[in-house]
Amino acid sequence: MTSLWDLLRGAMVTKALGAAADLELADRLADGPRPVAELALATGADADTLHRILRALASEGVFAEDEPGVFRNTELSEGLREDDWRAFAHLFGSVFYDAVGTLDPRARRETFSRRFGTDYWSWLEAKPAERAAFDAAMAGGKDRTADRLAALDWREEEVVVDVGGGNGALLRALLQRRPELRGVVFDLPETVRDDAALGDRIEFVPGSFFDSVSAGDAYVLSGVLHDWNDERAGEILRTIRQAAPAHARLLILESVLEHGNEPNGAKWLDLLMLVLGGRERTEPEWRALLAGAAFDATQIDDGLIQAACR
Repeated sequence: MTSLWDLLRGAMVTKALGAAADLELADRLADGPRPVAELALATGADADTLHRILRALASEGVFAEDEPGVFRNTELSEGLREDDWRAFAHLFGSVFYDAVGTLDPRARRETFSRRFGTDYWSWLEAKPAERAAFDAAMAGGKDRTADRLAALDWREEEVVVDVGGGNGALLRALLQRRPELRGVVFDLPETVRDDAALGDRIEFVPGSFFDSVSAGDAYVLSGVLHDWNDERAGEILRTIRQAAPAHARLLILESVLEHGNEPNGAKWLDLLMLVLGGRERTEPEWRALLAGAAFDATQIDDGLIQAACR
């Protein structure tokens, strides 16, 4: 059973995972166990401090101490060798960690700007390395999402516009499964990407989804709307509706919160969204948001919300 101590120490686990990711410890242990002294020398870390961090993480199954001062990877720490999980660990151990520290039950708006002097997206735009980490984190887990999209009914040569599509990982995965489709990745010009990797059936179009989006037959929003409050999310949807032909459909890949006390990671993610200026939503909230932008929800499932143009 989870104890209060297990919950209270969560901040320390987050910080330790962020440190391990930034020092690329999992990669340094890829060839087998190594003494802390070697890891410290390779990373510039203090050997005693590093030992204590690794020892604590090993007690949670992240790394393992086979003999005093000698550590190896575990199944969990191997995850930190993947670009997306390493990027997530960095973000949660740094900017997200500091942002959640501003959580204030009295506040009715984002609190990120209290700590950083600007909103999260402006802060990210000014920091290319952090933007690259964000894009890497968002590119993860796309195979499962692409499987879900590929299982839907599609017509030959439909154009799928991935609004806020980052580096195009989701569309690439979808077109691998559905080569009869064509795609448009629509995102800010500073998005870190490899244009050559998009292939000849996917085009990158730079722009802001608050101003305009490309025309298409289907619009995908994957983990975008939860970044924004209802007013701003509504603006994004209205921009899409203005560009969308009458037959177009909208596919939103996001959580749908449900009432109850079962463990739900999205309810914790909602607290991060709260301080950044966004929110996770319930089914009634999704329906109201879509209706306000002239979309009708046709099917709402956790992880996939489908809507049609009015």
